[in-house]
Amino acid sequence: MRCSKTIQGFTLIEVLIGLTLLSIMMVLLFTSLKICADSWEKGETKIAEVNEISVVYNFFQRHLSAARPLWDDFSGEERTFSFQGKSQSLQFVSAFPASVGKSGPQLISLFLQEEDQERVIKVVLTPFFPLADGNEWNKEEVTLVSGVSEFKLTYFGAEDGASEGVWMDEWLVKQVQPRLVKIKIELENGIFWPEMVIGIQSVGSLNNSDGDMLSQSEEEQQQ
Repeated sequence: MRCSKTIQGFTLIEVLIGLTLLSIMMVLLFTSLKICADSWEKGETKIAEVNEISVVYNFFQRHLSAARPLWDDFSGEERTFSFQGKSQSLQFVSAFPASVGKSGPQLISLFLQEEDQERVIKVVLTPFFPLADGNEWNKEEVTLVSGVSEFKLTYFGAEDGASEGVWMDEWLVKQVQPRLVKIKIELENGIFWPEMVIGIQSVGSLNNSDGDMLSQSEEEQQQ
């Protein structure tokens, strides 16, 4: 007696169902990969934004808080105080560690400027004390923040003869530094930057020899 075996394959409906399920799985897989890639990119962008804010805050916290109240009595006919603040510009004297190749107190100037069809905050570094031979130092200019829509500085301190401090839009023709400086930065891309309030450690004025010795001490501590 001979037994016949019948081998049955997939029906057309089963094949179509399998292909449909496979297509759905592939769509879900690629959608998940795209979501992961987008999340990674957004995370990288957010980290870069936070890092930029941190760098700018650290710059002000490190240098503006340690501003030296010195007098410039060598570059002009009139003796001028080193700290001069306006609503969109600021200059002050601070020290850098010797490891960055900058010796002695540095005059730091910040201002808002138009550059390549956008507004940027510039920083210019110049050694505060002049060269002995009468030549001028080379200035170093860098961009601190790009794409700025608003930049505002306000200063907290006592008016001449007053005991209580108030917030002011300018700090000019003074003999002391303000107690606090508030920095507001807004960007064109809408990224939120919190306001920075920097406390200044030394308010009363120093003579230049005291300021030079103090700056050298700071450099040694920062090394």
